[in-house]
Amino acid sequence: MKPVVTLVLSGGGARGNAHIGVIEELERRGYQIVSVTGTSMGALVGGIYANDAMAPFKDWMLSLDRRKVFSLVDFTLSRSGLIKGDKVFSKMEDFIPDTSIQDLRIPFAAVAVDLLNGKEVVFREGSLFDAIRASVSIPSVLTPVKTADGLLVDGGVMNNIPISHAPRVPGDLLVVANVNARIPVKLPRVSQEEGEKQKRVYQRKIDEFQAHLQKILPRGLKDKHSSSNEEKMGYFDLLDKTISLMTHHMAQLSLQQYAPDILIEVSRDSCGTYDFYKAEELVSMGREATEAAMNKYEATEG
Repeated sequence: MKPVVTLVLSGGGARGNAHIGVIEELERRGYQIVSVTGTSMGALVGGIYANDAMAPFKDWMLSLDRRKVFSLVDFTLSRSGLIKGDKVFSKMEDFIPDTSIQDLRIPFAAVAVDLLNGKEVVFREGSLFDAIRASVSIPSVLTPVKTADGLLVDGGVMNNIPISHAPRVPGDLLVVANVNARIPVKLPRVSQEEGEKQKRVYQRKIDEFQAHLQKILPRGLKDKHSSSNEEKMGYFDLLDKTISLMTHHMAQLSLQQYAPDILIEVSRDSCGTYDFYKAEELVSMGREATEAAMNKYEATEG
């Protein structure tokens, strides 16, 4: 009889879609997931799974193209974040009902960070949507969640692989999925014609977005002096790379302290943090990474 699985899912923006493939492959192999703990996108996918809503969620994610992704971006003039996130969660509520975490079919935990009090906040009860919304609040991108005495942002700020908060049971198999691994990636090939078409649409939307940023960013963040020949790092690239380095360092410490039985890795370079239109590719990558990791584990155990 196969051991039950305690599952931990990392944050990673759009790369978190790989977690769908991770879960599908574990279940295909006959493993029973008895709890799921996640940060950011890992909390989103994990919460959806614990709420028995993976099928409609996956269908929706696979339906997203660049146009649909941009249509879900609701800009705000707030200095604490550029995007409110109301459109995304409103859309999700169309086919995924909110529920209390304590009523889910398996134990679930989502990790956020309270900036004002400098500590992790672990949601094990209360509104599932509220927990996920707090956990995915990437600083300076998605507006933070205000509480009575705190301000909650993405859990990856302090703990992007929340193994320390995963509830263990005797004889379980601790499986960790990290979608920010510093490993090589081989991306699926896209036809040149389709690639150029997508690039034109994407570039137009990016230009519009950058124009919006110029209106709301503090003057000091506006690049007024760089030449066209100077290599520049965009606002989101700067945030993404800064947060990525920070979370990677802390994630390695977590993996050393709480060594998992099985580590499933998806490359940090598999897609950009906000490339949610690449869900199909990411699901396949997650499935293949899980297949490789489980084959290795089962070969040593069998």
